[in-house]
Amino acid sequence: MASKEWENRVAYLGPVGTFTYLATQGLFPNEWLVPYKTIPECIEAVASNQVDLAVVPLENALEGSVPLTIDYLFHEADLYVVGEVLSPIEQHLMVNPNHADNWEDIEGIYSHPHALAQCHKYLFNRFRGIPLNQTTSTAAAAQFIAENPEQCIAAIGNSSAAETYGLKIVEPNIHDFHFNHTRFFVLSRRNQRIEREHREEQVKTTVMITLPNDRSGALHQVLSVFAWRQINLSKIESRPLKTGLGDYFFIVDVLEDENAPMMKGAMDELSALGCSVKSLGTYFTYKQLPEQGK
Repeated sequence: MASKEWENRVAYLGPVGTFTYLATQGLFPNEWLVPYKTIPECIEAVASNQVDLAVVPLENALEGSVPLTIDYLFHEADLYVVGEVLSPIEQHLMVNPNHADNWEDIEGIYSHPHALAQCHKYLFNRFRGIPLNQTTSTAAAAQFIAENPEQCIAAIGNSSAAETYGLKIVEPNIHDFHFNHTRFFVLSRRNQRIEREHREEQVKTTVMITLPNDRSGALHQVLSVFAWRQINLSKIESRPLKTGLGDYFFIVDVLEDENAPMMKGAMDELSALGCSVKSLGTYFTYKQLPEQGK
């Protein structure tokens, strides 16, 4: 059940039927959801108070991080992470019902770049030479197929997109690796974590760290701040600062509450070392069942 502290506007990377839609639907009532076409539009919507929350993809198990989300949170938006969703990803090949009998003669395949990459082996072996066309989302690809019934073309997406846009799945589960998940952030202007049933017990805090210039062993010192306190890190990744070659910031996932005494001590020590630290907040993780919300 939705918590009363939240209002009723949640932006997500749309349209209906995207993987982000399914992840969002797992936490919030369907009538709250507001689709946007791009990740920056979702983030700007919550930053400018058009909506109360936004759900955006952050990382895929096969394709890695979504740089646009990370960079926008560092450079453009002053927001907090108040929850995350881990969602299994199952990709299917779907066509307009008009071409259910001649789908093997498709002349083009449409999907999000990550989905196309996740099905690389299948596409290379089964449809080598067929044009691969990128769209803003897997659901946008499905919508395009539905709106162009005269063309013998296909989309790659989930079963919810096929159902939503009236498409026929002709080849299920075409992704190259079957342990594939995407991680989604729930963003807010307020540093107040959302709480639902079936959450993971372990909280997580995401921080963004910029190292002091020209100091040998600075990254080692940062890691030592957490190590001697026995605070576990689940991820560390560098991203360009966009100020010059060799300039980076680090995004770090810490398995500790930002309000815990040891964590506060770690943040103080990082500042004393000359690091710039931005906490995105502490949040719970929610795991989504396969093809939830169909």
